[in-house]
Amino acid sequence: MPLTNQQYDSILREYEERQNHSRRIQLQKMDEIYEKIPEYEEIDHTVSSVSVAHAKKLLDGDNHALTELRHTLHSLSAKKRALLSAAGYPPDYLEPVYVCPVCKDTGYVDSRKCTCLKQKIITLLYEQSNIKETLQKENFSVLSYEFYQGEDLERYRQTVTACHNFIREFGSRYRNLFFYGSVGAGKTFLSNCIARELIETGNLVLYFSASGLIDTLSGKSRDELYAISQDLYQCDLLVVDDLGTEYTTAYVVSQLFSCLNERHLRRKPTLISTNLSLEDLRNKYSERIFSRITSNYDMYKINGPDIRMYLKTMQNRK
Repeated sequence: MPLTNQQYDSILREYEERQNHSRRIQLQKMDEIYEKIPEYEEIDHTVSSVSVAHAKKLLDGDNHALTELRHTLHSLSAKKRALLSAAGYPPDYLEPVYVCPVCKDTGYVDSRKCTCLKQKIITLLYEQSNIKETLQKENFSVLSYEFYQGEDLERYRQTVTACHNFIREFGSRYRNLFFYGSVGAGKTFLSNCIARELIETGNLVLYFSASGLIDTLSGKSRDELYAISQDLYQCDLLVVDDLGTEYTTAYVVSQLFSCLNERHLRRKPTLISTNLSLEDLRNKYSERIFSRITSNYDMYKINGPDIRMYLKTMQNRK
């Protein structure tokens, strides 16, 4: 579920308030310094007048004016630092203090969303969905092998090991995961385990059901679709759960391929789970999607009993 314009505007207003708060603190400190160190204020006025004077020289064609200005400003800055130090203040006392020094509380770095803004968006997305509560219940701490036997057990153990390797190597090795197999056998559970671990280490994870992803990409204006697509393309991990449950049209297939292909080109990991067999996957989607997945994803087949139905039955018996 994407953010509404109102929610996004609310986040940006928070950034504006951060900037305003920083400016207020900076002005209060400046008034304090001007009162305690009058010479500091005099130097600030000198900086302004010197800058104006050298700007006029530049306009008059003086080629040395810029060099002279830099030398003068450097000298005046040194005097200001010396005054602060002599009065017992740190040299950076009047520098603005930011919550996020990377973007300086603007939310953007070179016209791109800062990590702090992305994290706020992702956090809000999780707050308004039930995935946050789900990840508290479904994680590696409650993983169990008791529901599997024989070949199914061996495959599940191998898949769990692959999940831990994926997490350990995340960020240093580009990999995609594809879980397929019988209904309720643990594919979504392992996807949640991975999402939980990566979120807790500060990664930006977007989690969608396949139908939710398509709904998110449908019926949007061009600007909204562009913003949503950029988040889908750039997040650290995209999880697409229950591929095959969405209503399939030519538009859906096209959007799905664009998303998977763009993430592959950007070397951004994707995790997909589905109840479809590989044959059903080929029949339901285009050859391009089937080829993209089978060529660029580590495939893990998970079979076993329907654990959800089993647990539900056991609860009803109690």
